[in-house]
Amino acid sequence: MKTSLTAAGALAVAVMLSACSPDQPTVQAPRPVRTVEISYDNARDISRYVGTVQSRHEVDQAFRVGGKVAQRNVDVGQFVREGSILAVLDDSDYRLAEEASRQQWAVAAEQTRQADSDRQRLTALKADGSVSAADDERAQTNAQTAHATAEAEARKLELARNRLKYTVLRASRSGVVTAVRVEAGQVVAEGQPVVSIANPDESEIVVDVPEDQLSVFKEARFKASLASAPNEIFDVMLRELSPQAAAQTRTYRARLKPMQALPLGATATVTAERVMTSVSVAAVPATALTQSGGQPALWVVTPVGKDPVGVVELVQVAVLGYRNDEVLVSGPQAGALVVTAGVQKMASGLKVALPGVAIVDANITQQAAR
Repeated sequence: MKTSLTAAGALAVAVMLSACSPDQPTVQAPRPVRTVEISYDNARDISRYVGTVQSRHEVDQAFRVGGKVAQRNVDVGQFVREGSILAVLDDSDYRLAEEASRQQWAVAAEQTRQADSDRQRLTALKADGSVSAADDERAQTNAQTAHATAEAEARKLELARNRLKYTVLRASRSGVVTAVRVEAGQVVAEGQPVVSIANPDESEIVVDVPEDQLSVFKEARFKASLASAPNEIFDVMLRELSPQAAAQTRTYRARLKPMQALPLGATATVTAERVMTSVSVAAVPATALTQSGGQPALWVVTPVGKDPVGVVELVQVAVLGYRNDEVLVSGPQAGALVVTAGVQKMASGLKVALPGVAIVDANITQQAAR
């Protein structure tokens, strides 16, 4: 009897609890996803190269004679005009050489005068038979030799004067000094580069192109930007492409001409863009690509009603190529939204929330209402 009453009481408690807490179905919140809109355009191959801004015309200035540097008159970044003195050598030895050549020329000139005088006297004596024809011929030869010797000494004197003049290095053109390789007191050899001068008004961007990208580079259109102003993009055109690869890097040097003057030495990024095919394709992130029956496919979101939610369905696509971290596809309609993250968790008919939607769990809402 006691057992029956206990069972009856438990049953009554269960009935009361069930009446107070009705069983309601669990509502699943839409899964948030990231999407990208399909946009068709011609397939393009885009490559980027980092280079430097250099002057098209940069000349190394060097002494035409060797010696000890007495003074240096310029610094890097200084603007110089044509004919300005860049550096000066100690000219003591060259002045001595010039003086010695002058003395030798004076001796040769005096010998020439004496030879001419002898020839004239013998010519006068030959008329009355006082000297033989051989003596007269010898006098003529001596006079010619003396003239030739004097002419040679005059040329040596001119060379000595030129070498003395070469101890002063002057700028061969106007421009900006980009390098200085000597200091006062340093001994330099003949022809050793001392100062480099570049024309700042004719700048160009220099990049190195790998061998496997050479054919694409030739057919591309180019734009560039500077590291100091990455948002300011400007057009450049290919002016020169080396026909031979560098021995060390096996790359081909390209020089591109901008339409504006650029600061020398600046770092530039060159973008080479080439149309790969005339077929319109859409570029989507590689993370959006999945498979359906062994064929490439994408999860496409179809919006539902006015709310920013939608339902996903799997759509097969044709893959036309790859570009960095993107896949070039065709198939979905333009403007369609494609899921780009978490594609392995998608299922046909799954309700998803588009980016920017505040997701509220319906179950929590119901519990709060109670």
